[in-house]
Amino acid sequence: MDTLTRMRAFIDVVEAEGFSAAARKIGRSKALLSKYVRELEDELGALLLNRTTRQFSMTEAGHTYYRRASEIVREVDSLADAVRESSGDVRGRIKLSAPRTFADAPIGQSLIDFAKQYPDIVLDIQLDDRFVDLVEEGFDLAVRISRLENSSLIARRLAPFSIKLCASPELIAKHGMPTRPQDLGRMPCIVDTNGRGLNNWPFKGDNGDPVSVAVSGPIEVNSPMAARAAAVAALGFSILPDFIAAPDLESGRLVTVLDDRILSGGGIFAVYPHRRYLPAKVRVFVDFLVQWFKTREAA
Repeated sequence: MDTLTRMRAFIDVVEAEGFSAAARKIGRSKALLSKYVRELEDELGALLLNRTTRQFSMTEAGHTYYRRASEIVREVDSLADAVRESSGDVRGRIKLSAPRTFADAPIGQSLIDFAKQYPDIVLDIQLDDRFVDLVEEGFDLAVRISRLENSSLIARRLAPFSIKLCASPELIAKHGMPTRPQDLGRMPCIVDTNGRGLNNWPFKGDNGDPVSVAVSGPIEVNSPMAARAAAVAALGFSILPDFIAAPDLESGRLVTVLDDRILSGGGIFAVYPHRRYLPAKVRVFVDFLVQWFKTREAA
């Protein structure tokens, strides 16, 4: 049995957070995975995993080995991808992190369309609204919807993105139309707790400088879709991604407010770690998304 196979078994167990879960995911027996990891530990002369009936954790040596082993396996897979690409055969598994907002919105169709066009590539999509550590957690890439900050990651812009301050006509009739961001401090607001500012909403102030307005209201929820529904139900003003609000704005169920005070500069990005060789499957996926959004924007 070669070291690379044992190494892959160890990585599978760590990423699935257990032998049973890993066995179900990759279609191998729990006993076989346990055997591979035990042989790897014997080969290294170090304990990598603490195992009990109810608990599973990595040792300090396990953490160190996982980080380096993940890099090595990705490099090996990238080399294989490069060879396959030269022969026109792109296949494998892509581990993707994306926010739930992306998958739930109409733009999530991009993932379905890719899977239909590239049946030999398995999309392992992990929906999570937090910013995952791509390297530490073994992701190939992530889709991020934000104003991208400086980082060690490579980012490719897929589409522009903006936020809208929205409200229903019924809410405005009852509470009035805000003329300045500060007016929202005395009006009901719906807080999407996925936002970095939480209850402090950022705007352009009277002189153009950024200002933060503390808001509150009847609902705080970690879902733009739920916040949209609450806004349509006239429960409060809500900051929503443009692609979430669009259908309700078109129908008149929602209207935008304070358009000239909204901060701009956001986008939808594909981000991935710096690597010597970008796997062909990842490059094919990112190129597909870029073209998908370009076609959608032109429509």
